[in-house]
Amino acid sequence: MTTGDKSPTTVPFLYDRSGNRYDVTDPRWRGDDGTPLALSPLRGITPDRIVTSERSLWRYQAAIPVDPKHRVSLGEGCTPMVPLTWDGRRVHFKLEWFNPTMSFKDRGVSVMISHLAGQGTRRVLEDSSGNGGASVAAYSAAAGIQARIIVPESTSAAKIVQSRAHGAQIELVGGTREQVSSEAIRQSEWITYASHNWHPFFLQGIKTVAYEIWEDLGFAAPDNVVLVAGAGSNILGCDIAFGELLDAGRIEHRPRLLVGQPEHWATIADAVNDLAPTTRRERVPTIAEGASIADPPRAPEAVQAIRRSGGAAVAVSEEAIRAAVRRLASRGLYAEPTSCVAIAALDHFIADGTIGADETTVVVLTGAGAKSSEKMASVFDQDTHR
Repeated sequence: MTTGDKSPTTVPFLYDRSGNRYDVTDPRWRGDDGTPLALSPLRGITPDRIVTSERSLWRYQAAIPVDPKHRVSLGEGCTPMVPLTWDGRRVHFKLEWFNPTMSFKDRGVSVMISHLAGQGTRRVLEDSSGNGGASVAAYSAAAGIQARIIVPESTSAAKIVQSRAHGAQIELVGGTREQVSSEAIRQSEWITYASHNWHPFFLQGIKTVAYEIWEDLGFAAPDNVVLVAGAGSNILGCDIAFGELLDAGRIEHRPRLLVGQPEHWATIADAVNDLAPTTRRERVPTIAEGASIADPPRAPEAVQAIRRSGGAAVAVSEEAIRAAVRRLASRGLYAEPTSCVAIAALDHFIADGTIGADETTVVVLTGAGAKSSEKMASVFDQDTHR
Protein backbone atom coordinates (compact mmCIF):
# COMPACT_ATOMS: atom_id res chain seq x y z
CA MET A 1 0.00 0.00 0.00
CA THR A 2 1.30 3.46 -0.86
CA THR A 3 0.67 6.63 1.09
CA GLY A 4 -1.73 7.71 -1.65
CA ASP A 5 -4.12 4.79 -1.03
CA LYS A 6 -6.68 6.00 1.51
CA SER A 7 -9.17 3.12 1.42
CA PRO A 8 -10.06 1.83 4.91
CA THR A 9 -9.01 -1.72 5.69
CA THR A 10 -10.59 -4.29 7.99
CA VAL A 11 -7.24 -5.60 9.25
CA PRO A 12 -4.91 -2.67 10.00
CA PHE A 13 -1.24 -2.82 9.10
CA LEU A 14 1.76 -0.50 9.12
CA TYR A 15 3.42 0.85 6.00
CA ASP A 16 6.36 3.10 5.11
CA ARG A 17 6.82 5.64 2.31
CA SER A 18 8.03 2.95 -0.07
CA GLY A 19 4.79 1.02 0.41
CA ASN A 20 6.33 -1.83 2.40
CA ARG A 21 3.79 -3.44 4.74
CA TYR A 22 4.38 -4.61 8.30
CA ASP A 23 2.21 -6.34 10.86
CA VAL A 24 0.99 -4.05 13.67
CA THR A 25 2.64 -6.39 16.17
CA ASP A 26 6.06 -5.77 14.60
CA PRO A 27 8.11 -3.92 17.25
CA ARG A 28 9.77 -1.69 14.66
CA TRP A 29 9.41 2.11 14.84
CA ARG A 30 10.43 2.90 11.23
CA GLY A 31 10.35 1.17 7.88
CA ASP A 32 13.05 -0.80 6.09
CA ASP A 33 13.53 2.30 3.95
CA GLY A 34 14.29 4.41 7.06
CA THR A 35 11.08 6.43 6.81
CA PRO A 36 8.29 6.85 9.41
CA LEU A 37 5.53 4.28 9.62
CA ALA A 38 1.83 4.98 9.29
CA LEU A 39 -1.18 2.87 10.16
CA SER A 40 -3.49 1.89 7.32
CA PRO A 41 -6.70 3.96 7.33
CA LEU A 42 -9.47 2.96 9.71
CA ARG A 43 -13.16 3.69 9.26
CA GLY A 44 -14.49 6.52 11.41
CA ILE A 45 -16.95 5.85 14.20
CA THR A 46 -20.56 6.89 14.60
CA PRO A 47 -21.89 8.72 17.69
CA ASP A 48 -23.55 5.57 19.02
CA ARG A 49 -20.12 3.88 19.33
CA ILE A 50 -18.79 6.51 21.74
CA VAL A 51 -18.56 5.19 25.30
CA THR A 52 -20.20 8.23 26.89
CA SER A 53 -19.62 6.98 30.43
CA GLU A 54 -15.84 7.17 29.85
CA ARG A 55 -14.25 10.51 30.77
CA SER A 56 -11.05 10.10 28.78
CA LEU A 57 -9.97 9.74 25.16
CA TRP A 58 -10.78 6.05 25.53
CA ARG A 59 -14.44 6.97 24.98
CA TYR A 60 -13.36 6.61 21.31
CA GLN A 61 -12.07 3.07 21.89
CA ALA A 62 -13.80 1.94 18.70
CA ALA A 63 -11.42 4.17 16.72
CA ILE A 64 -8.25 3.19 18.63
CA PRO A 65 -6.46 0.05 17.36
CA VAL A 66 -5.32 -1.14 20.81
CA ASP A 67 -6.76 -3.98 22.86
CA PRO A 68 -8.57 -2.23 25.74
CA LYS A 69 -7.30 -4.77 28.27
CA HIS A 70 -3.80 -3.29 27.81
CA ARG A 71 -4.80 0.34 28.05
CA VAL A 72 -2.68 2.67 30.18
CA SER A 73 -4.69 5.74 31.10
CA LEU A 74 -4.32 8.64 33.51
CA GLY A 75 -7.56 10.30 32.44
CA GLU A 76 -6.17 12.05 29.36
CA GLY A 77 -8.47 13.72 26.85
CA CYS A 78 -11.92 15.28 27.31
CA THR A 79 -10.24 18.67 27.59
CA PRO A 80 -12.37 21.84 27.67
CA MET A 81 -13.15 23.82 24.53
CA VAL A 82 -13.78 27.44 25.54
CA PRO A 83 -15.53 29.88 23.16
CA LEU A 84 -14.35 33.49 23.17
CA THR A 85 -14.99 36.50 20.98
CA TRP A 86 -11.72 37.24 19.17
CA ASP A 87 -11.51 40.14 16.74
CA GLY A 88 -15.25 40.00 16.26
CA ARG A 89 -15.27 36.26 15.63
CA ARG A 90 -16.43 33.39 17.80
CA VAL A 91 -13.33 31.25 18.30
CA HIS A 92 -13.15 28.02 20.31
CA PHE A 93 -9.95 27.38 22.28
CA LYS A 94 -9.14 23.71 22.99
CA LEU A 95 -7.21 23.65 26.28
CA GLU A 96 -4.86 20.70 26.06
CA TRP A 97 -3.04 21.57 29.28
CA PHE A 98 -5.88 19.87 31.14
CA ASN A 99 -4.20 16.58 30.23
CA PRO A 100 -2.43 14.79 33.15
CA THR A 101 1.12 16.06 32.47
CA MET A 102 -0.22 19.39 31.17
CA SER A 103 0.34 18.91 27.47
CA PHE A 104 -1.33 17.40 24.41
CA LYS A 105 1.36 14.73 24.18
CA ASP A 106 -0.47 12.65 26.79
CA ARG A 107 -3.00 11.67 24.15
CA GLY A 108 -0.42 10.06 21.90
CA VAL A 109 1.69 8.65 24.71
CA SER A 110 -1.29 6.94 26.37
CA VAL A 111 -2.06 5.01 23.18
CA MET A 112 1.61 4.38 22.33
CA ILE A 113 2.47 3.04 25.80
CA SER A 114 -0.74 0.96 25.84
CA HIS A 115 0.33 -0.62 22.53
CA LEU A 116 3.85 -1.29 23.83
CA ALA A 117 2.57 -2.66 27.15
CA GLY A 118 0.42 -5.09 25.17
CA GLN A 119 3.59 -6.31 23.46
CA GLY A 120 5.22 -7.00 26.80
CA THR A 121 7.69 -4.11 26.61
CA ARG A 122 9.58 -3.55 29.88
CA ARG A 123 11.95 -0.69 28.95
CA VAL A 124 11.47 2.31 26.66
CA LEU A 125 13.63 5.11 25.36
CA GLU A 126 12.60 8.67 24.43
CA ASP A 127 14.62 11.74 23.45
CA SER A 128 12.99 14.92 24.71
CA SER A 129 13.88 17.76 27.03
CA GLY A 130 10.30 18.83 27.63
CA ASN A 131 6.68 17.74 27.35
CA GLY A 132 7.32 14.53 25.43
CA GLY A 133 9.81 13.22 27.95
CA ALA A 134 7.59 14.09 30.91
CA SER A 135 4.65 12.33 29.32
CA VAL A 136 6.58 9.16 28.43
CA ALA A 137 7.99 9.09 31.98
CA ALA A 138 4.52 9.42 33.54
CA TYR A 139 2.78 6.78 31.42
CA SER A 140 5.70 4.39 31.67
CA ALA A 141 5.46 4.70 35.45
CA ALA A 142 1.74 3.96 35.28
CA ALA A 143 2.44 0.88 33.14
CA GLY A 144 5.31 -0.40 35.28
CA ILE A 145 7.75 0.19 32.44
CA GLN A 146 11.25 1.60 32.99
CA ALA A 147 11.83 4.77 30.93
CA ARG A 148 15.10 6.31 29.84
CA ILE A 149 14.87 9.92 28.65
CA ILE A 150 17.79 11.34 26.68
CA VAL A 151 18.04 15.12 26.90
CA PRO A 152 20.49 17.78 25.70
CA GLU A 153 23.25 18.53 28.18
CA SER A 154 22.21 22.19 28.14
CA THR A 155 18.70 21.43 29.40
CA SER A 156 17.78 23.28 32.58
CA ALA A 157 17.26 21.10 35.65
CA ALA A 158 13.75 22.51 36.08
CA LYS A 159 12.65 21.07 32.74
CA ILE A 160 13.50 17.50 33.65
CA VAL A 161 12.22 17.48 37.24
CA GLN A 162 8.89 15.99 36.17
CA SER A 163 10.55 13.13 34.27
CA ARG A 164 12.79 12.37 37.25
CA ALA A 165 9.81 12.52 39.61
CA HIS A 166 8.14 9.71 37.65
CA GLY A 167 11.23 7.53 38.07
CA ALA A 168 12.72 7.92 34.60
CA GLN A 169 16.46 7.52 34.08
CA ILE A 170 17.83 10.77 32.63
CA GLU A 171 20.82 10.69 30.30
CA LEU A 172 22.47 13.98 29.34
CA VAL A 173 24.04 14.15 25.89
CA GLY A 174 26.21 16.99 24.59
CA GLY A 175 25.62 18.65 21.24
CA THR A 176 22.59 19.75 19.26
CA ARG A 177 19.02 18.47 19.46
CA GLU A 178 19.74 16.48 16.28
CA GLN A 179 22.77 14.84 17.93
CA VAL A 180 20.60 13.87 20.88
CA SER A 181 18.15 12.20 18.47
CA SER A 182 21.02 10.39 16.78
CA GLU A 183 22.12 8.99 20.13
CA ALA A 184 18.57 7.82 20.84
CA ILE A 185 18.42 6.09 17.48
CA ARG A 186 21.75 4.39 18.23
CA GLN A 187 20.43 3.10 21.55
CA SER A 188 17.18 1.95 19.93
CA GLU A 189 19.11 -1.11 18.76
CA TRP A 190 18.65 -2.60 22.25
CA ILE A 191 15.92 -0.49 23.93
CA THR A 192 12.40 0.01 22.56
CA TYR A 193 12.25 3.49 21.02
CA ALA A 194 9.03 5.14 22.24
CA SER A 195 9.55 8.30 20.22
CA HIS A 196 6.63 10.72 20.02
CA ASN A 197 8.06 11.93 16.70
CA TRP A 198 8.44 8.48 15.13
CA HIS A 199 6.14 5.88 16.65
CA PRO A 200 2.99 5.33 14.51
CA PHE A 201 0.71 4.60 17.48
CA PHE A 202 1.44 8.03 18.94
CA LEU A 203 -0.61 9.57 16.12
CA GLN A 204 -3.48 7.21 16.88
CA GLY A 205 -3.80 8.92 20.25
CA ILE A 206 -3.25 12.43 18.95
CA LYS A 207 -6.12 12.02 16.49
CA THR A 208 -8.60 11.91 19.38
CA VAL A 209 -8.41 15.70 19.73
CA ALA A 210 -10.24 15.90 16.39
CA TYR A 211 -12.85 13.38 17.53
CA GLU A 212 -13.46 15.55 20.61
CA ILE A 213 -13.81 18.69 18.50
CA TRP A 214 -16.33 16.84 16.32
CA GLU A 215 -18.32 15.68 19.32
CA ASP A 216 -18.16 19.05 21.11
CA LEU A 217 -19.51 20.82 18.02
CA GLY A 218 -22.56 18.57 17.90
CA PHE A 219 -20.96 15.98 15.63
CA ALA A 220 -19.97 18.52 13.02
CA ALA A 221 -16.64 19.60 11.59
CA PRO A 222 -15.40 23.17 12.11
CA ASP A 223 -14.39 25.27 9.15
CA ASN A 224 -10.86 25.83 10.49
CA VAL A 225 -8.49 24.25 12.99
CA VAL A 226 -5.53 26.46 13.92
CA LEU A 227 -2.40 24.64 15.11
CA VAL A 228 1.21 25.17 16.07
CA ALA A 229 3.60 22.73 14.43
CA GLY A 230 6.92 21.43 15.64
CA ALA A 231 7.12 17.89 14.30
CA GLY A 232 3.53 18.24 13.04
CA SER A 233 1.78 15.50 15.02
CA ASN A 234 -1.37 17.57 15.60
CA ILE A 235 -1.57 18.25 11.87
CA LEU A 236 -1.36 14.55 11.15
CA GLY A 237 -3.69 13.54 13.97
CA CYS A 238 -6.38 15.92 12.70
CA ASP A 239 -5.82 14.74 9.13
CA ILE A 240 -6.25 11.10 10.17
CA ALA A 241 -9.37 11.62 12.30
CA PHE A 242 -11.22 13.98 9.98
CA GLY A 243 -10.35 11.66 7.09
CA GLU A 244 -11.87 8.74 9.00
CA LEU A 245 -15.01 10.72 9.77
CA LEU A 246 -15.32 11.93 6.19
CA ASP A 247 -15.00 8.39 4.88
CA ALA A 248 -17.67 7.21 7.33
CA GLY A 249 -20.02 9.95 6.13
CA ARG A 250 -20.09 11.62 9.55
CA ILE A 251 -18.86 15.02 8.30
CA GLU A 252 -19.36 16.80 5.00
CA HIS A 253 -15.92 18.37 4.61
CA ARG A 254 -12.42 18.41 5.99
CA PRO A 255 -11.66 21.44 8.16
CA ARG A 256 -8.90 23.64 6.83
CA LEU A 257 -5.72 23.14 8.83
CA LEU A 258 -4.15 26.56 9.43
CA VAL A 259 -0.65 26.19 10.84
CA GLY A 260 1.93 28.45 12.47
CA GLN A 261 5.64 27.88 13.08
CA PRO A 262 8.42 30.06 14.56
CA GLU A 263 10.05 31.93 11.68
CA HIS A 264 13.49 30.32 11.96
CA TRP A 265 12.05 26.82 12.41
CA ALA A 266 9.39 26.92 9.71
CA THR A 267 10.34 23.79 7.75
CA ILE A 268 6.73 22.71 7.21
CA ALA A 269 5.35 26.21 6.58
CA ASP A 270 8.10 27.01 4.08
CA ALA A 271 7.41 23.80 2.17
CA VAL A 272 3.66 24.56 2.07
CA ASN A 273 4.53 27.99 0.67
CA ASP A 274 7.04 26.57 -1.84
CA LEU A 275 9.99 28.39 -0.32
CA ALA A 276 13.48 26.97 -0.80
CA PRO A 277 14.83 24.92 2.14
CA THR A 278 17.69 27.41 2.47
CA THR A 279 15.32 30.35 3.03
CA ARG A 280 15.84 30.24 6.81
CA ARG A 281 19.27 28.70 7.00
CA GLU A 282 20.11 30.21 10.41
CA ARG A 283 18.43 28.41 13.33
CA VAL A 284 17.97 31.24 15.82
CA PRO A 285 16.78 30.15 19.30
CA THR A 286 13.07 30.75 19.82
CA ILE A 287 10.95 31.35 22.88
CA ALA A 288 8.64 28.68 21.41
CA GLU A 289 11.22 25.98 22.10
CA GLY A 290 8.74 23.12 21.73
CA ALA A 291 8.40 23.98 18.05
CA SER A 292 12.13 24.30 17.30
CA ILE A 293 12.52 21.14 15.24
CA ALA A 294 14.80 21.58 12.24
CA ASP A 295 14.00 18.36 10.39
CA PRO A 296 10.59 16.91 11.31
CA PRO A 297 10.55 13.19 10.41
CA ARG A 298 7.04 13.43 8.98
CA ALA A 299 7.36 16.82 7.28
CA PRO A 300 6.26 15.59 3.80
CA GLU A 301 3.13 14.01 5.27
CA ALA A 302 2.35 17.17 7.26
CA VAL A 303 2.66 19.30 4.13
CA GLN A 304 0.37 16.93 2.23
CA ALA A 305 -2.19 17.05 5.05
CA ILE A 306 -2.31 20.85 5.08
CA ARG A 307 -2.72 20.98 1.31
CA ARG A 308 -5.31 18.19 1.32
CA SER A 309 -7.44 20.26 3.73
CA GLY A 310 -7.17 23.39 1.60
CA GLY A 311 -5.33 24.97 4.50
CA ALA A 312 -2.34 27.27 4.85
CA ALA A 313 0.78 27.79 6.93
CA VAL A 314 2.71 30.81 8.12
CA ALA A 315 6.05 31.56 9.76
CA VAL A 316 5.56 33.96 12.67
CA SER A 317 8.10 36.28 14.28
CA GLU A 318 9.36 36.16 17.86
CA GLU A 319 7.65 39.45 18.61
CA ALA A 320 4.35 38.10 17.27
CA ILE A 321 4.68 35.06 19.54
CA ARG A 322 5.41 37.24 22.59
CA ALA A 323 2.50 39.51 21.74
CA ALA A 324 0.27 36.44 21.42
CA VAL A 325 1.32 35.21 24.88
CA ARG A 326 0.38 38.57 26.37
CA ARG A 327 -2.88 38.87 24.48
CA LEU A 328 -4.06 35.39 25.39
CA ALA A 329 -3.13 35.86 29.04
CA SER A 330 -5.13 39.10 29.08
CA ARG A 331 -8.18 36.97 28.24
CA GLY A 332 -7.52 34.60 31.15
CA LEU A 333 -5.73 31.78 29.30
CA TYR A 334 -2.14 31.06 30.40
CA ALA A 335 -0.55 29.06 27.59
CA GLU A 336 3.14 28.34 27.03
CA PRO A 337 4.87 30.30 24.23
CA THR A 338 4.92 27.25 21.96
CA SER A 339 1.10 27.10 22.15
CA CYS A 340 0.91 30.80 21.40
CA VAL A 341 2.44 30.30 17.98
CA ALA A 342 -1.09 29.15 17.11
CA ILE A 343 -2.46 32.46 18.46
CA ALA A 344 0.00 34.43 16.31
CA ALA A 345 -1.14 32.32 13.35
CA LEU A 346 -4.80 32.95 14.24
CA ASP A 347 -4.18 36.71 14.24
CA HIS A 348 -2.40 36.44 10.89
CA PHE A 349 -5.15 34.43 9.21
CA ILE A 350 -7.88 36.73 10.53
CA ALA A 351 -5.97 39.81 9.35
CA ASP A 352 -5.41 38.47 5.82
CA GLY A 353 -9.02 37.32 5.46
CA THR A 354 -8.33 33.59 5.42
CA ILE A 355 -10.65 33.11 8.41
CA GLY A 356 -14.09 34.52 7.67
CA ALA A 357 -16.30 36.24 10.21
CA ASP A 358 -19.03 33.59 10.10
CA GLU A 359 -16.79 30.53 10.13
CA THR A 360 -16.39 28.06 12.99
CA THR A 361 -12.77 28.11 14.11
CA VAL A 362 -10.99 26.00 16.75
CA VAL A 363 -7.51 26.80 18.10
CA VAL A 364 -5.62 23.98 19.80
CA LEU A 365 -3.51 25.22 22.73
CA THR A 366 -1.01 22.47 23.37
CA GLY A 367 0.57 23.17 26.78
CA ALA A 368 0.41 25.13 30.01
CA GLY A 369 2.29 28.34 30.71
CA ALA A 370 3.21 26.88 34.09
CA LYS A 371 5.50 24.41 32.30
CA SER A 372 7.56 27.26 30.80
CA SER A 373 7.85 29.57 33.79
CA GLU A 374 11.22 31.06 32.78
CA LYS A 375 10.04 31.81 29.25
CA MET A 376 6.76 33.25 30.51
CA ALA A 377 8.61 35.42 32.99
CA SER A 378 10.79 36.79 30.21
CA VAL A 379 7.69 37.89 28.30
CA PHE A 380 6.12 39.73 31.20
CA ASP A 381 9.40 41.07 32.62
CA GLN A 382 9.90 42.67 29.23
CA ASP A 383 6.59 44.47 29.72
CA THR A 384 7.63 45.94 33.07
CA HIS A 385 10.79 47.41 31.58
CA ARG A 386 9.11 49.15 28.69
